[in-house]
Amino acid sequence: MTLPDFDLQATIARLFVYPVKSCAGVELPEVLLTETGLEFDRAWMVVDAQGEFVSQRTLPRMALIRPQMKHSEMVLRAPGMLALHIAFDRVEAPARVRIWNDEVPAYDMGDIAAQWFSDFLSQPGQPQRLRMVRFDPDHRRLSGLDWTAGVEATNQFADAFPLVVVSEASLEELNGRLAEAGHAHVGVERFRPNIVLAGVAAQDEDRAEVLHIATAEGEARLKPVKPCTRCPIPDVDPAAGTSSPEVGDALRRFRANARVGGAITFGTNAIVLEGIEHVLRKGQTVGANLRFDG
Repeated sequence: MTLPDFDLQATIARLFVYPVKSCAGVELPEVLLTETGLEFDRAWMVVDAQGEFVSQRTLPRMALIRPQMKHSEMVLRAPGMLALHIAFDRVEAPARVRIWNDEVPAYDMGDIAAQWFSDFLSQPGQPQRLRMVRFDPDHRRLSGLDWTAGVEATNQFADAFPLVVVSEASLEELNGRLAEAGHAHVGVERFRPNIVLAGVAAQDEDRAEVLHIATAEGEARLKPVKPCTRCPIPDVDPAAGTSSPEVGDALRRFRANARVGGAITFGTNAIVLEGIEHVLRKGQTVGANLRFDG
């Protein structure tokens, strides 16, 4: 389908899902849009012995764990480890886990997965007792209604919202600033977007009212609802699993956002308004009108 004229005309340049929260992403040419975002996005998570989620914030080597999605299973690979096979249709015991302020039901993935993550993420003198869990699809974990204007937008193990949208131009702007400071360019993978837009100006994703995406099934509509606040994870080199402060330092110089109390933001969080069960594909047309309310 074609879209009417909008202030902003873009295309989908890249699509990513992150099956295991805080592990490496999977770039896909197309992916199903679901109520909770992209299919399989943040469907699994790693927790500590208390059931609290862990992430690259404290365990940057999680970036080295690379999922591969196959017909009936996910295969996880990491340096020095045998592959871990996770069947899509199998779980072990029920569990209760905590992600930020939410305690949610989940399913434990068993002792083999637990040992695999514990072995890889343990360091000398820093043993880890970790478990892998899968989100309970019968549970409705909602995004903050104060940001969604009352729309009940559901998530799995994403931090707070179903989708993250970033533009190529925003990354280019950041890389220009990094180059001026004598640092190497970084890839968009550091910002863990689900959708990367091409053909727009830097930060236009912050100002879009609704993203209208022309799909084979009709039109999908995604609403940006909150600037995406940034923690130390963009400082983690996804190829090395180590952290250094250059990216965060650059962002602090130009991305403090008054809408979120001066926190550092990059990209925008979005929710699904329409288009569940549509397929998003690279190259699809995206249109949006812009708002200028700060």
